[in-house]
Amino acid sequence: MEINLPPYEIKMSERGGKRMIFDFLRRRYVSLTPEEWVRQHFVHYLVEHKGYPKGLLANELSLQVGEKRLRCDTVLYDTALHPRMIIEYKAPDIAITQRVFNQITVYNFLLHVDYLIVSNGLQHYCLRMDYERQSCEFLSDIPAYGEL
Repeated sequence: MEINLPPYEIKMSERGGKRMIFDFLRRRYVSLTPEEWVRQHFVHYLVEHKGYPKGLLANELSLQVGEKRLRCDTVLYDTALHPRMIIEYKAPDIAITQRVFNQITVYNFLLHVDYLIVSNGLQHYCLRMDYERQSCEFLSDIPAYGEL
């Protein structure tokens, strides 16, 4: 599956006839879906190319609003373990539309982070939130960890 992210040394396995990919943040094999393929490549990109500490990243963070359960694909924390960034992934064949931005915005109502990223492996969008001005700015690139 072609995507617009650097390659890394992928660990794959098969269990019960299902293809699995190793998630080095959760330290276990997970079912290989097109979205998971994007997630694993993106997280490796952040750690290996942008200097993000893997100990401050978490995959599949559960949130709850009343009776509704939500799940953030990846969250970056600061060293005091406050959320700083939410990353939402889609499969490469899923277009990044306003609906995807609406989805990540719902997560941000709960976490109130500084950065939002949306990626389908082919296109990546990074927004920096400005809560004082009640606006956001699209960045031309995903910032290195030291630039956050």
